[in-house]
Amino acid sequence: METLTDIGTMIVRTPGTCGGRPRIAGSRIAVQFVVNEISAGVTPEEILEDKPHLTLAGIYAALAYYYANKTAMDAEFAAYEEECDRLEAELSIE
Repeated sequence: METLTDIGTMIVRTPGTCGGRPRIAGSRIAVQFVVNEISAGVTPEEILEDKPHLTLAGIYAALAYYYANKTAMDAEFAAYEEECDRLEAELSIE
């Protein structure tokens, strides 16, 4: 008999890993990466081709997590992008 997977265990947050952002368990692939790839037109199967250590279940779990928490995730993504832009501006040598 096939072992069932509790999908609640497929997305984790660990302080100090990926900045504490939610990620696919057993990887350093953040939910934000999956969402950005899908938004750019990349299919889950194409993500899997590029990241064969993942599973389709993990990729779809990342999408489900995003859509279940869309408002909070969008705010988190925006804050992350702002921080990246701020650091880039600070470190730019012109």
